[in-house]
Parts: sequence; C-alpha cells; structure tokens
Amino acid sequence: MELKSYVREIPDFPKKGVSYKDITPLLLDHEAMNLAVKLFMNNLPHGKIDKVVGIESRGFFFATLLADKLNAGFIPVRKPGKLPYKTHSENYELEYGRDTLEIHEDAIKMGERILLHDDVLATGGTAAATSRLIEKCGGEIVQCNFLVELEFLNGISKLDKFEVSSLIKYS
Repeated sequence: MELKSYVREIPDFPKKGVSYKDITPLLLDHEAMNLAVKLFMNNLPHGKIDKVVGIESRGFFFATLLADKLNAGFIPVRKPGKLPYKTHSENYELEYGRDTLEIHEDAIKMGERILLHDDVLATGGTAAATSRLIEKCGGEIVQCNFLVELEFLNGISKLDKFEVSSLIKYS
C-alpha cells in the first residue's frame, strides 16, 4: 500500500499557484490510517516519550493516535484565543503571511521528552515556532514527525537541530 496514493492534490488552493496536499482520502481509509500509525511508530527513536504535541488542526489527527499508542499525553498547540488557560505564544512566518501559536504554560514539565507532530512540513515556520514553544516550557524534543514533507520548500532547514521523519515526500 502506497500512502502517497491516498493524498489528493488540489490545484490553486488556497491560492493560485499552490498545489494543496489533501490528506482527507487517507483519513477516510482505515487501513491507510493504520499503516501510517505503524510507520510513525517504527520510525520513532528509542526511549520513552512523555507527551505528543499536535499542531492545530490537522496535526491533531495522528498526534492523538500516536499519544495513545505511546501511553503518552497529548498537547494541542493552537491559534490565539483557543486555549482556556495561561499560555505561551510564539509568532512565526508562514507561506502566506504571519501567524501566532499558543501552548498552555503548564502542558510540559521540565525535561519531559516530546514528540512534535504535524500533517505537513512545508516552509517549516509552524513547526519551528512550535519547537520554540516546547523548549520555552522545558521540553526536550526527541523527534519532529510529519505525514507529508514538501522537500522543495526546504522546511527541514528550520528544524536542523532535531531528528525529523516524514512518511510521504514531494521533491
């Protein structure tokens, strides 16, 4: 089973010239989802992972599944105003402008081992901002993993101090 065949490309979305990678077909197929989780688990570094951080909103899908498999907690990283408790914030650049992400201040205990997950690694701005939030909270990132990586955007360069794993790559 080729996971890439479950990713639908939508031309000119969200703007002209962008080829959006839609993971909905993969999410609709139980076998494809199970395979993705199995591959993520096989690619993880050894050692306990305390928490899995998922980035709003598509990063939540697999992050919660991975947290369950790892007997770890799940931490949502969200856009401003979506988390009800005290937060740390981080501004970042993305393909289409600027944005901000937040994490609860008490989500991570000092020294906890963290898996950072999102659906797509594009320019790396979102993942880099999330890594800064994790470190601000005292977490140690053991891996950043992604379902899809758009290698031609070189987002991995913003995560060069971390181990990075992606299941599907577009050159």
